[in-house]
Amino acid sequence: MNIEKRRIPLLMAGLAVIAAASGGYALGGQNGRSEAQAQAARQAEVAAKSREVMPFDLERTMHRFAKTGTGGLQTVTAKDPADAQQVRLIREHLAEEVARFSKGDFGDPASIHGGEMPGLRELEAGHDRIGVRYAEAPAGARISYTTTEPALVKALHAWFDAQVTDHGQHAEHG
Repeated sequence: MNIEKRRIPLLMAGLAVIAAASGGYALGGQNGRSEAQAQAARQAEVAAKSREVMPFDLERTMHRFAKTGTGGLQTVTAKDPADAQQVRLIREHLAEEVARFSKGDFGDPASIHGGEMPGLRELEAGHDRIGVRYAEAPAGARISYTTTEPALVKALHAWFDAQVTDHGQHAEHG
């Protein structure tokens, strides 16, 4: 193999290392193909970390992040509403997350997405000014986030966008 043919794989490996080192949030300067490859690598990394934190099966569930004027709704549901095990695991996990988030503990999202996740620092610092509520939903559960502070609404929206991007096929705006 000549040196020109080896440069592209080396360049791609280098870009993947840069994306991983930056927490995946510095993808803007790459060309379309390498950006897509870096994003796919980032999503695979997030899926692997998610499996360590979330007790339910990512392939059998869906995350939805709906922005509102005062925050947003995060809903996790089982793709099969009759899958009682996934529904139970979703509900247990989201109830635990509400307890943590209400105290400013966003350690689980940080361990999955990295400490530089958009909106994360603001949410930790402003947790006492965000209403975080748990509710059961058909085939799963939801967390509602409400605040009267525009900066915290902006942080929640950035946090939601990062989750949808990072979770790829396992999440959507809703």
